Amino acid sequence: MPVESGSSAAARQAKQKRKSHSLSIRRTNSTEQERSGLQRDMLEGQDSKLPLSLRSNLLDLFGQIEREFENLYIENLELRREIETLNDRLAAEGQTFEGADLAKGALKTKASHSTSQLSQKLKTTYKASTSKIVSSFKATTSRAVCQLVREYAGHRDGIWDLSVTRTQPVVLGTASADHTAMLWSIETGKCLLKYLGHQGSVNSIKFHPTEQMALTASGDQTAHIWRYMVQLPTPQPAADISQQTPCEEDVDFSDKDEADGEAEGPNDCPSVRVATTTLRSHQGVVIAADWLVGGKQVVTASWDRAANLYDVETSELVHSLTGHDQELTHCCTHPTQRLVVTSSRDTTFRLWDFRDPSIHSVNVFQGHTDTVTSAVFTVGDNVVSGSDDRTVKVWDLKNMRSPIATIRTDSAVNRISVSVNQKIIALPHDNRQVRLFDMSGVRLARLPRSNRQGHRRMVCCSAWCEDNASCNLFTCGFDRQAIGWNINIPALLQEK
Repeated sequence: MPVESGSSAAARQAKQKRKSHSLSIRRTNSTEQERSGLQRDMLEGQDSKLPLSLRSNLLDLFGQIEREFENLYIENLELRREIETLNDRLAAEGQTFEGADLAKGALKTKASHSTSQLSQKLKTTYKASTSKIVSSFKATTSRAVCQLVREYAGHRDGIWDLSVTRTQPVVLGTASADHTAMLWSIETGKCLLKYLGHQGSVNSIKFHPTEQMALTASGDQTAHIWRYMVQLPTPQPAADISQQTPCEEDVDFSDKDEADGEAEGPNDCPSVRVATTTLRSHQGVVIAADWLVGGKQVVTASWDRAANLYDVETSELVHSLTGHDQELTHCCTHPTQRLVVTSSRDTTFRLWDFRDPSIHSVNVFQGHTDTVTSAVFTVGDNVVSGSDDRTVKVWDLKNMRSPIATIRTDSAVNRISVSVNQKIIALPHDNRQVRLFDMSGVRLARLPRSNRQGHRRMVCCSAWCEDNASCNLFTCGFDRQAIGWNINIPALLQEK
């Protein structure tokens, strides 16, 4: 029997090893194939509208994701072991550093001190990085007090706009989608006069600076100027719902709590049916209108992408202000200068300067990412703009490149207003909230909204009244009512 040489024996062992290795590989591949086939059989048995090939593809992808997570999990375990090893080593060094327990205590004290420093540094960095983003959600140390004084109910549809007269007698005016405008007694909540001259939704109402005249804009493509004469009734005590409430109250309620009955207009309210002046030049809905300083000219904003400047005495069109790419949403005039600002769905608002009759300069303010719902002047050289992008921005007329303050909210912002005396911005929201901010963007208050108080639908507009002691803020919404509030902002809170 021949004897096998050493070299041939080694070669045979290597060959057997390769054979067994290839066999194990084949077995592994066979196992994966069997598992894949079993999974495909399970997929075929399941009820799904996806093609089998697509489901198989998804299964392979999920398998890859599972393997990646498994690898990450293994790496995480290894890192934890390394950290534990390092901690044990550091602890051992600390014990032998001085050869006594005192050294270990000193080491722990030093480590805790460095840890607290790092924690404090992280906190400081986090606060600095997030303060710019959520500056509008700063908590106030002292709460403002809000008092719901009176509700003004009588319109049969949502109220788009409201305004307060600048002359005596001081009354509240509302513009509604029910084709009417109403004048109200602030003290009693009684309707004093109803204007019935429009054939469409009344979208805006503004009062003449010195005379008893009102300017209304409508969906019938016209703006009307009409005179009014009202006699204020005897004041009555406020209703029981007028209770002082911290402005941060936010008790939600279901829409089922609303009154199911239709709001009927006052039957004994006198009415005006004919306008003194009708302004006709627009080819679309007139969404807003306002008086220029002095009251001899008015400006209107329309969905035809233009704003028109009219002479009140002759009703003639003086200028057509064009340049916006989409429908206009609002217009506002400066209280003391011949300046007009118009806002639009094109995400911009424009400043029109009529101080020099020969030069009509235009500045375009860009900074919003959605419809600019309103832009209003302050007493100084600032403009405040609100947008559907859930932000409100404060601008300096001398620097139009970037806003000096930005307020970020959680809902679209409608027609805002700024208090002349207190310099507080009132923000009406789509989500039925009304929030108050100062000019630097710090939140001062949120008006209460509960089962007994506040609006039950989108809040469309806000207006301040500086000449009334009982109500200094008014809001209106699509719940068909206007509300008069008394806002008491502590002096320390305003300074912040």
